[in-house]
Amino acid sequence: MKRRTRQRECILEILKGVRTHPTADWIYEEARKSFPNISMGTVYRNLKVLQQEGVITELDLSGTMSRFEFKQDRHYHFRCENCGRVIDFNEPVDKGLDRRVERRTGLKINCHLLEFRGLCKKCQSVN
Repeated sequence: MKRRTRQRECILEILKGVRTHPTADWIYEEARKSFPNISMGTVYRNLKVLQQEGVITELDLSGTMSRFEFKQDRHYHFRCENCGRVIDFNEPVDKGLDRRVERRTGLKINCHLLEFRGLCKKCQSVN
């Protein structure tokens, strides 16, 4: 484990303090409030270290901009097709799906990622 720098701790605290799934750009803007001279490269490096340590998760679904979250139990996500908002979905992860796919294909499955898509409540009310 790498030593925890003040910048890394700041980035971790930012992620612990939000229920959203921010992009690296948003995290950078928030970190600049405490560290005005922090570089985008520093933010990316620290996000990578925190991810490698298993403290945060990078959501890189469907080729969109990566988003980050403080590590939680495995869960699904919902992405609004209109505004791009990502919402944690409180549905139990179907662990049996991994085993069923393994049996059918002969592949070794470690986990699966599932993203639901549609319109969030806010965007539904606009349309």
